[in-house]
Amino acid sequence: MKSKDAEARPGPHPYVPPYGDVALTAENVAAIFSGCGDLQTRLIDPGLGGDAPATALWLDGLVDGDAVSNDILRPLTESARLGGVSADAAACAERMLLGAVYANTAKKRATASEVVDDVTHGWCAVIFGSSGVAVTFEVRTGNTRSIAEPTLEKSVKGAKDSFVETLRINTSLVRRRICTPALKLVNTVIGRKTLTRCAVMYIDGVADPAVVDELQRRLSAIDVDGLVAAGYIEEYIVDDPKSPFPQTIHTERPDRFASQLLGGRVGIIVDGLSFGFLVPAPLTEFMRVSQDKSNNYIVSTALSLLRWMALALSLVLPAFTVAVAMYHQEMIPTKLLLSIVKAKQDVPFSVAVEITGMLLAFELLQEAGLRLPNPVGGTVSIIGALIVGQSAVEAKVVSPLAVIVVAMAGICGYTMPSQDMGAAVRIGRLLLVLTAILAGLFGVAVGLCLLTWYLCGMESFGVNYMAPLSSGRDNGLMRALLRVPKAMNKFRDPDLRTPDRRRQR
Repeated sequence: MKSKDAEARPGPHPYVPPYGDVALTAENVAAIFSGCGDLQTRLIDPGLGGDAPATALWLDGLVDGDAVSNDILRPLTESARLGGVSADAAACAERMLLGAVYANTAKKRATASEVVDDVTHGWCAVIFGSSGVAVTFEVRTGNTRSIAEPTLEKSVKGAKDSFVETLRINTSLVRRRICTPALKLVNTVIGRKTLTRCAVMYIDGVADPAVVDELQRRLSAIDVDGLVAAGYIEEYIVDDPKSPFPQTIHTERPDRFASQLLGGRVGIIVDGLSFGFLVPAPLTEFMRVSQDKSNNYIVSTALSLLRWMALALSLVLPAFTVAVAMYHQEMIPTKLLLSIVKAKQDVPFSVAVEITGMLLAFELLQEAGLRLPNPVGGTVSIIGALIVGQSAVEAKVVSPLAVIVVAMAGICGYTMPSQDMGAAVRIGRLLLVLTAILAGLFGVAVGLCLLTWYLCGMESFGVNYMAPLSSGRDNGLMRALLRVPKAMNKFRDPDLRTPDRRRQR
C-alpha cells in the first residue's frame, strides 16, 4: 500500500488491507468504515449542474471543519469553477487538482485502499459516483499539542523547543535548523492496524549510506499490528535486543537531533512519539549532554570527567564495599575499621545482606516515586529517604555505612544523562555485588572483565559499542572523555565512516 507521500512500502511484509481489493465507490468506502460513528459523508453536486453527483467523506475530529466547508465544499458547488465539466468525472477531478479547490495539498486516487489511507490520516475524499475517480485533500485539524520546553533534557544556553507527537511538526523543527536539500527524508509506514507513519532523516553525503540502507531494511522488515510505544520499533532495529544497555539515542530536543545528523548519524521520527531516535549509538554517546557544546570546553571537560567518575562509583562502590568488608578487612584503615565495627555491633545482618537489601529498597522507592502523582511522589521519596532510613539506622536494622554507600551509589547513578543507561548500570551494580559476595575483590575484577568483554562484543549498526575507546586510535580516550575546542574539532567521528569527514575548514 502507498502512503500519502511515499512510494510503495518496501520490504517482505507489505500491508494488505483486511477488506480486500474493492472497487472505488463511495458505497464501498463507507462500508469499510461501517460502525465508525465519526465518519461524515456529504452528497454534493459539483458546479450545481445536476449531472454527476459526488460524495465527500471525512472523519470528524481528524479534519478542520471550517477548512472542509470553505476550502472544499464551497468551491465545488460554484458553477464558475466546474460548470462546464461537471458531467465528466475525470475532467472534473483534473480541474480540482489544477486549483478549483483551495486545499494546499491534493492527490488523485484510483483505489479504495489509497482513499481509506488518506481519510484515516486526516484527509477529505471526494469520490465521483462509480467512475473509480477520487481526489483527496489534506485538511488536518490543528488541535495538537503546542511546542513547549523540554522536560527531560533541560539546557540553560540551548533552544527552548522540543518535539511533540505530530510527525510533520517534528520534521519541520529539524528542517528549520538544517536548511539544505541535502537533508533527506524517507517516509515509511509501520503497523498493520495503526498504519503509523515514520520518517528516516539523514544528510546526504554526511551519513554512511550503508547505515541508511540497513536502517531502512530493518524498518521495512517490522511486521506488527501497531506501533504505539518506543519499544515497538526500538527492539526491532537494534543489533542486540536482549541487552539491557541502550543501543539507540533518544532525544526530545530538535537541536540535539540536528547536531547528531550533522555529525553523521541517521535519525528516526515516529508519528505519535515526542522524541526521535538516532543511530549508531555507542556507549560514549550516552555520557554526553547537549549542554556540553554550549559551555566552555574546560567546563565541559570537567563535567564529562565527573560523569565518568560517577558512572564508575555507581557501578563499583557497593560491590567494593561488600568485598572489602567480607574478605579484605586489612585494606580498611584502622580508625575507620574500628568505627565500622562499633556501628555494626548491634546490627544482626551482614554487610552483604545490608547492601543488597538497601539496593532493593532504593529501587522500590524510586519506582514508587515514579508511579505516583507528582505531589505524592515527592512526599514518598522524602519519607523513604529520611524517615524510614533514619529509623532503620536508629533501630539497628542497618548500619550507617550501608546507607551511605547505597545513597552515594544512587546519587552517582542519577548523573547519567540517559535513563536507559542508568537502568542498565543499576542491573550491573547488583550483579557485581553478587560476585563480591561469592569471591570478594577477585569476583568484582572478574565481573568487570566480563562486562568489558561483553560490551566490546556489541555493535550498533556496524560501530563497536565501546568506540572510540576500542578503535585503537591514539586519541580514542581523549575523544571519549574530553571536549576539545571547536576550532580544533575539524573532523567528524571516524567510527561513523562518514563520506564527508571534514566539518569545518
